[in-house]
Amino acid sequence: MIITSLLDTDLYKFTMMQVVLHQFPGAQVEYRFKCRNGGANLAAHVEEIREEVRSLCNLHFQESELAYLRSLRFIKSDFVDFLGLFKLNEKYIRITPLPSGEIDITIEGPWLHTILFEIPVLAIVNEVHFRNTQSVPDFVEGRKRLDTKIGQLRTDGLGELKIADYGTRRRFSRAWHEEVVRVLSARLGTSHSPGAVQSAPGQLAGTSNVWLAMKLGLTPLGTMAHEYLQASQALGPRLRDSQTFAFESWAREYRGDLGIALSDVYGMSAFLRDFDMYFCKLFDGARHDSGDPFEWGERMLEHYLHNRVDPLTKTLIFSDGLTVPRTVELYQRFKDRCRLAFGIGTNLTNDLGYEPLQIVIKMVRCNGQPVAKLSDTPSKNMCEDEKYLAYLRQVFDIAQPS
Repeated sequence: MIITSLLDTDLYKFTMMQVVLHQFPGAQVEYRFKCRNGGANLAAHVEEIREEVRSLCNLHFQESELAYLRSLRFIKSDFVDFLGLFKLNEKYIRITPLPSGEIDITIEGPWLHTILFEIPVLAIVNEVHFRNTQSVPDFVEGRKRLDTKIGQLRTDGLGELKIADYGTRRRFSRAWHEEVVRVLSARLGTSHSPGAVQSAPGQLAGTSNVWLAMKLGLTPLGTMAHEYLQASQALGPRLRDSQTFAFESWAREYRGDLGIALSDVYGMSAFLRDFDMYFCKLFDGARHDSGDPFEWGERMLEHYLHNRVDPLTKTLIFSDGLTVPRTVELYQRFKDRCRLAFGIGTNLTNDLGYEPLQIVIKMVRCNGQPVAKLSDTPSKNMCEDEKYLAYLRQVFDIAQPS
């Protein structure tokens, strides 16, 4: 089967899930699937996808996996005890073929019991699609492209540039994902991680995939995702304060650890209005995930200076559709001005010459009310209630896109 471990997901699912257990255990949510590719006939493979999801729902955490999670400094003992009893429940997910050839995937139920569906389900849809459409994958081409990327990263002057694997959700396959990360680790070297085979600093900072981090002795990376700030629209005291409520709740859980704030749920301007001097000093940095990354970086550095914070003490993370050449450009622009990190996803784990699926699963409701993201890249917005989107723009003083 495609997913054989519940650790085969992104770290930020566990860090968010721990907050949900401790602060929002009663929250009810709904997620919806969206494929942005035209002509991908996913409905033809719906029974195969259902079978894989059924297998996913039979998994539970192994004792070795729980011990690994318990070893992470920011994971608390009672959360690991809860995971020891945890299984995904098939009753919370519906997968329906549509006449258009698309599929509808709806995940609905308690947030605490549905949060771990997203990443493995997306990985399942990807792998089922590609094993049916590319029965003899061109791994020779994939390895050639990976070799080119490694050569670009090992150019003189880039020794301090570190990348991370963020490619679980849209990977070509689990086996290819593991091969890519193994090759990157061997050829770029890995940053120090307790228990890692290599201890010398290298250019591979780690991976967002917890299973691969445990298996290969890499550093697991991640903090929060969009769903966490979106859910806060329904969980906080009032909508206008939902972003600051989310950051305060995060700080209450982690007490200064995992201090990377996601900046694009309401757009950059609204983020900067809320990310005041207190949050500038409290959080270690911010993550870019939509809009122009160069403009975003310049605005972040200016914002830190305006709030009397030395940018050299803060980390900017870039993670929006990165390629290696774009990563190098960003590194050249911002090196020596702040700390930098780069998360590369699809371009690492699904670059064999085929068009990747542009698929997402996003939260659309929490506690019965709509929630949404107002991205600096409008095509990334996902909300079924236009009136709510308009209200959200009004509350956060966000202009309607032209």
